[in-house]
Amino acid sequence: MNDQETWRIGPGPTTRIAQRREARRRQRRRWAIEAVAALACLAALVTYLGPDADPPPESDAVLPAGAPTPAGYPTGVVGSGEPAETGIVTPGLQPRERTPSPTPGVPSTPATSPAASPAASTLSVSRAEVPAEVDLTGLGTRDWVHWGLNRPETLVRKDGGTGEIRDEGGRGARDRYDTNPELFAWRNGVPAPAVDATGTGVFVCGVGNGFALAVAGSGELRTVHLFAGLWMAQGRLDVRLSTGGPTRTMRLEDPHTTHTTQFVIRFRVPRGEKVLINWTVEGTFNNSCGNVNLQAAAVG
Repeated sequence: MNDQETWRIGPGPTTRIAQRREARRRQRRRWAIEAVAALACLAALVTYLGPDADPPPESDAVLPAGAPTPAGYPTGVVGSGEPAETGIVTPGLQPRERTPSPTPGVPSTPATSPAASPAASTLSVSRAEVPAEVDLTGLGTRDWVHWGLNRPETLVRKDGGTGEIRDEGGRGARDRYDTNPELFAWRNGVPAPAVDATGTGVFVCGVGNGFALAVAGSGELRTVHLFAGLWMAQGRLDVRLSTGGPTRTMRLEDPHTTHTTQFVIRFRVPRGEKVLINWTVEGTFNNSCGNVNLQAAAVG
């Protein structure tokens, strides 16, 4: 009776073994399902965190204008490696910012440039050969001067000239001579209107003596032709600007006879300023009268 009640109330040994097996089977099934779920989550995480696909390699090739861009071709690249002006993005660079287009109907304000500054002062001095005949009318389109036509103090100027050439004296007594190797002519002079050919000029003897001249500036580049020479002496030409700066110096000498030259002076100074010219005896090879001389000057 008791055994029958035991059989009816609870499972027997065989039933308990089967239940345990079923429980273990279900447990393994749960483990398998959980493992599959874990692998799926892991795969999704790896896919999410994985590196981006490598960009297509850059190329220096340049496509013809208007040609379609092949797939994978780096856009915005020109032969120099710089981004193209079209605003297409080059790999690794930020898009170029563009200036917004003006609103239709609204006039744009033009850019203003700063006022041009006055040209800087300049000065250069060189030498050139003197032609056998010098036409002061053709050379001195702005102004010209000739010294010593009739007397030491005779000064002939261009009629209606600018008056830029100024005789500012100098040390020593001037004298006249008429043996200059080159000849001078003009057709628009005052007080002598026209001269076909003259070999006259003025000279000063003695070391430290000479001539002082000036040519007024106007802010434009000017060229001065100064015809000068010496006799048995060493002459020194000093040229400087009234605005300051270094002095340009040139020397000429002849221990035996007369030597003439053409000094070419190019300068620029503001209006109201000038270039200062001194032509003096620096040394003499004749105790009686080694000298420097002066014939003419012209500004073109």
